[in-house]
Amino acid sequence: MARYIQDLVLNKPDDFVAFIMNDYLQKNGFTMSDWKGEPAYRAGDAMMEGFKYLKWSYVNGVFHLEAWLKGSFGGEWGLDGFVGTLQKKPYKNNLSQLMTVLQQSLPPQEGMGAQGGAPHVVPVQTVDNAKEATQALIFGILSLVMCWSPIFCILFGCLAFSRARMGAGSSKAGQALAGKILSIVALAITLVLFILSIMGQMAMLTTLY
Repeated sequence: MARYIQDLVLNKPDDFVAFIMNDYLQKNGFTMSDWKGEPAYRAGDAMMEGFKYLKWSYVNGVFHLEAWLKGSFGGEWGLDGFVGTLQKKPYKNNLSQLMTVLQQSLPPQEGMGAQGGAPHVVPVQTVDNAKEATQALIFGILSLVMCWSPIFCILFGCLAFSRARMGAGSSKAGQALAGKILSIVALAITLVLFILSIMGQMAMLTTLY
């Protein structure tokens, strides 16, 4: 599948774009990694939510971004299509928020302070994954409620993990952490119940034979 690619003419200061991107990468848990010999930022894990990748550049006022997911067999997944939609949709929405933040209007620069000191700090809007943090809490609760069903518990637990990672640096980081903890507890209970079920079936077979 083709990568998700965006090219935006921003014509904004380099330090503004660098600040927004560094803030976004940090809040979403991205670190510099490698994709088949190609330098790229990566977030996620192999077990719970899979890996997300991202590349960006800013040259002559034009912002360029490429994003993709690691597919089931090691290939690339774009961010469209039905397969992997539970991973694709939140990542694409998250990137759409980033595009909006990058295109925000900036106030006129005021230059140096009256006494020749440092330039005035210009407040800007940054990405806030508060929505994802709330979703992490909801999915964490659902995974706990469904701990009697391994399939649903694992599904909701993985969703809680992925949303919690995105919401960890948001204004609702507490909800993200709570969702993550609930999903861990739910998965632990599911594992215990599964083991007890297997042991019960073995004991029954032993009694019968």
